[in-house]
Amino acid sequence: MTTTDTTTPTTTETATGATTPTFDPTSDRQLADPYPTYAQMRAQCPVLHDRDRDIFVVSRHEDVVRVVHDAETFSSESAVRVTSAPEADEVKQVMAEGWSLTPNLTESDGEEHTRLRVAVNRVFTPRRVAELEPFTRDTAEELIARFAAAGTTDIIESYAWPLPLIVMAQILGIPAEDVPRLRRWSHNWLRLSVGTGPVDERVEWARDVVEMQHYVMALLQEPDRVTEGGLISSLAADPGERALDTVELMRIVMNLIIAGHVTVTRAIGNGLVTLLEHPQQLAALRSGEASVEAMVEETLRYESPVQGLFRTVTKETELAGRHLLPGDRVMVHWGSANRDGSVFEDPDEFVLRSRPGRHQMAFGRGVHACLGAALARLQLRTAIPLLFDRLPGLRLGPADSRTRERLVIARGFEELRLDWDVPR
Repeated sequence: MTTTDTTTPTTTETATGATTPTFDPTSDRQLADPYPTYAQMRAQCPVLHDRDRDIFVVSRHEDVVRVVHDAETFSSESAVRVTSAPEADEVKQVMAEGWSLTPNLTESDGEEHTRLRVAVNRVFTPRRVAELEPFTRDTAEELIARFAAAGTTDIIESYAWPLPLIVMAQILGIPAEDVPRLRRWSHNWLRLSVGTGPVDERVEWARDVVEMQHYVMALLQEPDRVTEGGLISSLAADPGERALDTVELMRIVMNLIIAGHVTVTRAIGNGLVTLLEHPQQLAALRSGEASVEAMVEETLRYESPVQGLFRTVTKETELAGRHLLPGDRVMVHWGSANRDGSVFEDPDEFVLRSRPGRHQMAFGRGVHACLGAALARLQLRTAIPLLFDRLPGLRLGPADSRTRERLVIARGFEELRLDWDVPR
């Protein structure tokens, strides 16, 4: 049997004999460990042209910062879409039964983005986020109680995705029994939005997205179906100073459902694996030598759950010596920026110590910085330590029971089996 070296970055040889890194984030090699490739990109070609996807990958921290703070030159339109290729006719036919997916909170600019963001700012004030801590802890405890006696579980399926999605449903006022449907719909919304995949699969994803759109529209139009005091009932009654129509409100709700759980889901899985692979740091956390806050920030930096998003160039510009033209697509790579040695000391070491938090970019930066970052941090501070408190001897399951997601823009697990000791 042959083994693959997962630590050496792959390269492509040019006509002159020089080599450049190969950006292939869904390959087995880079799924296992993409960071040597990112380091080579930062050193040799900080704005690398990925010809397969026709995108320019921006890997250095300083260049990522420049892009996200220059919304006039780098538009957030199609921010989650890997490809700019036109959609297949079969998918368009299905989507015609619903509404356009954009503009939304993630994929909008300027005044339009401000209008949408202002409508939901009220939910993510420090006071409102702090009020959710007891519900978050109670939900986590209930989820753990369902599998604690088994001694083993796929922690993604049983804990990492239900927890943040149940919390978001509580915020929105959505009935708890609808949470599993929200999970399926939002997963397929993301896969459809990325813009890749076989046409027959994309047709099925589109059907789920349209079903989700109609579901949310019904919640907005029939207030009796949602909990009074939740964000949906609040938006339906008062869409804000700059009045939003029902379709815009529907996009906001869908955006919050999706963005409100996928990052936390991935960060829980990434954090558990990283801590279990670094027992000294886990011991420091468990003893109180390292703070829970440091653990959250270092997890987000070390294994950024959202690896990056996209921008579209609106006018001719230069970036790190690369000439860019209107219509060019760039990927601002949070995962690489968070391992940049010019900003972080020992960037490839996982150490629970105080780092310059203002430089950490897992939740983006600029006008599109994640609205729910404080809520995500609250959930991670609760969710990860609680598992170690409730499940004695928590450890990784067999290596073949860990499966990474194959997504260009994200780093997380589809499956992650953990084992622990059950008292007899």
